[in-house]
Amino acid sequence: MPKRTTSTLDTTGLARLLRRQDGVVSRQQLVDLRASRADVRRLLARGELVEIHPRVYVDHNGRPSRKQREWAAVLACSPAALHRESALDAHGMTRDRGRVEEPRQIHLLVDRERRITPPAGVTVERVADREAWTQVNRRPPRATFDFAVLKAASDQDEADAVGLLSDAVHQGMTTAARLVETIDRLPRLRQRAILREILADIAAGTRSVLERRYLRDVERAHDLPPGDRQLRVGTPSGVVLRDVRHAPERVLIELDGAFGHRDSVDRWADLQRDLDAVVDDHVTLRPGWAQVLQPCRLAAIVGGVLHQRGWDGRPRACGPACTIDSGARGPT
Repeated sequence: MPKRTTSTLDTTGLARLLRRQDGVVSRQQLVDLRASRADVRRLLARGELVEIHPRVYVDHNGRPSRKQREWAAVLACSPAALHRESALDAHGMTRDRGRVEEPRQIHLLVDRERRITPPAGVTVERVADREAWTQVNRRPPRATFDFAVLKAASDQDEADAVGLLSDAVHQGMTTAARLVETIDRLPRLRQRAILREILADIAAGTRSVLERRYLRDVERAHDLPPGDRQLRVGTPSGVVLRDVRHAPERVLIELDGAFGHRDSVDRWADLQRDLDAVVDDHVTLRPGWAQVLQPCRLAAIVGGVLHQRGWDGRPRACGPACTIDSGARGPT
């Protein structure tokens, strides 16, 4: 009678590993736990493990969660780390503009010399110095936050790059200065120059494309006095966030980025904010895209109001075609 073989699988270690990896394990990890081929076949036959990618398993037969899909992708392409949007989610970053719902690609970072075919739903980026940009002690491993957010922003248009980077900075995930230092270490990063500009403006307080355009094309280009940005102010109706405040002249600039009609709730909120400003002896200017896209005309108006309320300067022409002195001046 043949002798029965006893499994040497470390079941305690397997249970611990499954807890640490959200119920996902690789074939190599099972081997490291002394699992034999028979052990693996038995676990699969009993439904205790279900293949999610070749040689990668999950401990149930239902729909894998997002985190289980991330673990499975990392283990299937190991050594690898979550990257770009996948890494940002893992780091806990949220989006002011709302999250993208599943299904969504999982992005991974791998070594440049790797020649692998990633599983369906997984995108890999190859870099020469993966280990320098990877936090291997995190579960699952992920790219450093600054590297991931800059890589994600480098592939986006100006509006989305501003939104992503300003979200990152204003949520306290990083700083504009730290991101600029990281750019210095990435000489081949796409859109390096524009990302530097965006980060300089974020450091100055802008949070949207409209605010950035106003700062660059209206305020700076026409030598208007710099305002305080994203200032939290207590008012009779509560704490509000002011886009731009010129404190000495008691002038507020509230930039309205909405296109078309906004609902009545927003309008009432604007009216309340403006009323609070009047009570505090501030005048509010509320330019939108139509005005910011005519920066010379808007600079003349803002400059005129500031001059009326105590500024001893004058807006200057931004170039030969500027209309600042062609009759478009604001009140004097």
